[in-house]
Amino acid sequence: MQRSDLDRPPAPARPRRTRRPVPLKWAIVALVAAGVVLVGGPWIFFNVVESPTPSKLALPAVKGAPTSVAPGPVSGTWTVGPGSQAGYRVEEQLFGQSHTAVGRTSKVTGGMVISGTEVTAADFTVDMASIRSDTRSRDAQFNGFIMDTANHPTGSFRLTRAVQLGQVPPVGRTVSVPATGDLTLRGVSRPVTFTLRAERLDGAIDVNAEIPVTYSRWHIPNPSFAVAKLGSTGTIEVLLHLVPKT
Repeated sequence: MQRSDLDRPPAPARPRRTRRPVPLKWAIVALVAAGVVLVGGPWIFFNVVESPTPSKLALPAVKGAPTSVAPGPVSGTWTVGPGSQAGYRVEEQLFGQSHTAVGRTSKVTGGMVISGTEVTAADFTVDMASIRSDTRSRDAQFNGFIMDTANHPTGSFRLTRAVQLGQVPPVGRTVSVPATGDLTLRGVSRPVTFTLRAERLDGAIDVNAEIPVTYSRWHIPNPSFAVAKLGSTGTIEVLLHLVPKT
């Protein structure tokens, strides 16, 4: 007669495994490794993975001494030519590591009018959606949340007060003068005054400027979050190569 399953004695219960406590030294190693990742990770990214920060836009070095020979009239309309650039420079902090973010574009249009020793008019427009840095995620943030280039595709500057040059500078001479006008960013216009540096070339004029921008004045949102911080200001950099309008 066969025994049923009910008549069989129950199988002995398997002893429950207990998880061994993590030795203190391994817990310390894990904490140190996490610290290396949090602190060293951004350093490695900024200093090894990312490209070196571009230098500030500046006038080309003057070759030789300025000459008093006038190659042609200065009065007239000057328009943006090849080699012109515009962009931004901002300071970032990621897990305490400082970094300078730079974005630029060559898509700049416009020009200025000179009458005698005065710049009587100037109007320049930048294609904001074409500005690029060395990081796609930063560019996506810039075009989306920060500058909303889908709705505000351009930024611009329009001179509102004539710039006094004092005298027509010789070829190779750099002049620094204050400039005042309306700067439009993200659809908001605000008056600005900044130092404009210009160098007269043989048949061209190079213009360089740095314009400080406080984000809140132009209703630009600050994208800082828990581990990434930006200041409340940035800088617009401009280098224009102007040629006579034909």
